[in-house]
Amino acid sequence: MVAKKEHVSETQATQFLRKQGVAFSEHPYEYEEHGGTSVSARELGVEEHQVVKTLVMQDEAAKPLIVLMHGDRKVSTKNLARQIGCKSVEPCKPDVAQRHSGYMIGGTSPFGTKKAMPVYVEKSILALEKIYINGGRRGYLIGIDPTVLEASLYAKPVECALED
Repeated sequence: MVAKKEHVSETQATQFLRKQGVAFSEHPYEYEEHGGTSVSARELGVEEHQVVKTLVMQDEAAKPLIVLMHGDRKVSTKNLARQIGCKSVEPCKPDVAQRHSGYMIGGTSPFGTKKAMPVYVEKSILALEKIYINGGRRGYLIGIDPTVLEASLYAKPVECALED
């Protein structure tokens, strides 16, 4: 039997991070359909609060944007819209999100997206020591310092988290 390789092939996200010289750890895990962040947190043995979801949303003009949120929180689209000066914000339909990001649903990373989109990050994420965020493939998270989000994605801090 062949030992399972821990090295994971490059994704758009990891290529983007390497180009920027960003250090990250790789965490492949067994992906479960609709398992979400509770599954990845359990598989990695970390708190779900440290696992960050990448959500592709759109404003009233159907302009896409990315929201980074704690795995154990929901986005208040009302609060978000107010903070970013939009009338409304709603999640994109899966096929639309995939077109904008270039990633499969369940494997969306904010790094190396097909289309450049504004990125908003829940402010408390930036206070964490380390976060686990999708590395551009289902069943593959990367561990990084959250300050990278502002430095490489120009992510703007917002406060729109709702208890899940």
